[in-house]
Formats: sequence, structure tokens, C-alpha cells
Amino acid sequence: MVRASRLQALAAMALIGGAAAGCANYPADPAGSLQQATGGELIVGITEHPPWTQLDAEQPSGSEVDLLKGYAEGIDAEIRWVTGSESELVGQLAAGDLDLVIGGFDEGTPWQQAVAPSRPYHRPQEGPGRIVLVEQGENALLLDLESYFIQQEAQ
Repeated sequence: MVRASRLQALAAMALIGGAAAGCANYPADPAGSLQQATGGELIVGITEHPPWTQLDAEQPSGSEVDLLKGYAEGIDAEIRWVTGSESELVGQLAAGDLDLVIGGFDEGTPWQQAVAPSRPYHRPQEGPGRIVLVEQGENALLLDLESYFIQQEAQ
């Protein structure tokens, strides 16, 4: 009887250990977006939507641009800006050609079916919060970006 209990305990420990080992790569980031961006290049699609994003002659500007510059600095990444329409950029993001897309998107964006929305980084007193779009499945990048948003809110 004691032997059966030990075997059951060992089986339970093996099951728990196996489950924990399976979580070693959580959150998943199948395309490795966060790893590639960290110390490298963060590829950001941008469409104009003042005051959130503005496409100036020399360098994009706006509150979302400033937010992502701060995030990129924190992961030691250089940003490569890619301009386009919302539909072009969402298509490129869904195809894995971009890491993020900004353009004044809010929680009600119809693009949520094609890509992953971040948690709101800005929530006005009235109306929907502002979000950033991330490739679906790139959860490590999304989690890291959202952690940065939380840190910024706390300051």
C-alpha cells in the first residue's frame, strides 16, 4: 500500500514536472519578435492619425511615436519605420513582416480579428482606450510591451 502511494506520488511529480517544462517557453513568441528586436531592430508600421501619429518629412512624431521610442530604448532596439495605409500595414503585420503597428487605433478597431491588440496604453475619461497592434501569437513581445505600458502609467 505504501509502495502504491509512492508510485502515485512519483507519477504526480513527473506529470507536474512535465507540465512545468512545457511552460518554459511561455509566453510563446514563435517568430521570435522580442528576441530579434532586443538589441536589434524593432520594425514598426505607422499610419498617420494626429495627434497619435504624424508623418513628418524627416521623422515620424506624435504621442505613440514617443511611447514606442521609449519602449525601444528599454530593449536597446533601433526602430525602422514603415509607412502605409491601415490595411497595408495590418496585412504586413499579419504576414510577419512587421513587429508592431501604430496609428491611433482604439479598442474598437475592426483589425482585432487579423492581429493582436495590446491592452490600452491610454484610456481617456470618455471613449475607448488607445492600443498598439501586434502580430497574433507573438505573446512575449506583447507581454513585454504591455509591461512597459504599465510602468509608464505608474510614473
